[in-house]
Amino acid sequence: MLDNAIVHSPATVAEACQILADRAGAMKVIAGGTDLMVLMNAGTLDSEEFLDIWGVDELRGITEDGSSLRLGALTTYTQLIRSSLVQQHAPALVAASHTIGALQIQNRGTIGGNIVNASPAGDSLPVLVASDAEIEIGSVRGTRRVPLDQFYEGYRRTVLQPDELVLAVKLPKLRSGERDFFYKVGTRQAQAISKVVMAARATTVGDRIETVHIGIGSVAPTVIRARATETLLTGSTISPAIVEQARREIAGEIKPITDVRSTEHYRSRVTANLIARLLRELAVAGD
Repeated sequence: MLDNAIVHSPATVAEACQILADRAGAMKVIAGGTDLMVLMNAGTLDSEEFLDIWGVDELRGITEDGSSLRLGALTTYTQLIRSSLVQQHAPALVAASHTIGALQIQNRGTIGGNIVNASPAGDSLPVLVASDAEIEIGSVRGTRRVPLDQFYEGYRRTVLQPDELVLAVKLPKLRSGERDFFYKVGTRQAQAISKVVMAARATTVGDRIETVHIGIGSVAPTVIRARATETLLTGSTISPAIVEQARREIAGEIKPITDVRSTEHYRSRVTANLIARLLRELAVAGD
């Protein structure tokens, strides 16, 4: 931490929420620290007061909640990777967790931190969007739930109020016959920030797509849900013609930029290629 930093270390959710209520807007929440430490080392962290929630054990754990999994906000990527519940009911989240940094990052980085960091390149976020995940948010005023695709208001901006804390993620389990998919394109095969990242859930009967949900990251100011492409594909039979239509449709839904990692043209082309890959894999699975 900074030499003159003020650090609050609550032991319970109630205590953490009370501190936030008393000091609303005056501090940064820190959990695993894998994002904030980068800012701190770069000298761009705009706060010297912190709420360290790493010791709040109530925010840990993976449990079943009917047709969903409840992932505590402090659940690490390593815990997601090793969880038999996540492996069974949301394997795409396991795949995404494997791509996030080195083992040290996976041991400290948390699902709640990835969500609140609000980077459009967050690898877990397309999986959560495609799964219709909900964010459980708490404060001294009570608890509320927000669908993840309504959680972001813009680049690095969320609906979280200054006195609120992300408590957990409610992640629907795969339904009978449903499969999930995760694709990441980066500079390297590991430890790379995504140039494009896509996740999907789908059900098929033969070559016919019954349902499909698609989340994409690194191609807009926030992670997005490709709803127009979903509408095009739902009820369609996979064919070369529908693949080309889907490529054009999804290219029109995204708003990529050119930055130090990639170009607008590359991201658009890769996104189109990934939707084609998804459809090919669905067709093969349906045979």
